[in-house]
Amino acid sequence: MKGVDFMKFMITGKNIALTDALRDTVERKLGKLDKYFGPEVEVHVTLGVQKTNQTIEVTIPFNGVILRGEETTGDMYSSIDNVVEKLERQIIKHKTKLEKRIHEGTLRFTDVPRYNEEDKEPQVVRTKRFAIKPMDVEEAILQMDLLGHNFFVFQNSDSEEVNVVYKRKDGNYGLIEPEF
Repeated sequence: MKGVDFMKFMITGKNIALTDALRDTVERKLGKLDKYFGPEVEVHVTLGVQKTNQTIEVTIPFNGVILRGEETTGDMYSSIDNVVEKLERQIIKHKTKLEKRIHEGTLRFTDVPRYNEEDKEPQVVRTKRFAIKPMDVEEAILQMDLLGHNFFVFQNSDSEEVNVVYKRKDGNYGLIEPEF
């Protein structure tokens, strides 16, 4: 198969045995996306099991853009099928935006169907301004929880940079820090 030759797969597992059959399925199914990418694109895949939830997370970084999809179902093979569909929909929907940002050769759009122009593109409908006060990560998490939000923007008192804390689906928290 032509597709899988170009993509480099980095597959890891959390609480799951990575069998050859599972690896082959991931590479075969995600390999269908190869038609959109140039050679040597890395695909980072994490398969995980938590209780009855079977999750696949796929990240495809290319030329400063990150394509990401995550799916959770009761069956890993269903999760794999769903994430492939989700990633393909993202590519199709954002084709025009991606074409403007990506240099020729990194992403190929010859086989991408046109996004239905009648569907309205999401747009910024509200702008909020607020004072950012220096605080540590723990205080930012407390503020986020008190506000009932799923993310919170703050100035990190340790680094003096603007950071974002967010609530993850697994109930834990994440921290986004700028990288220059």
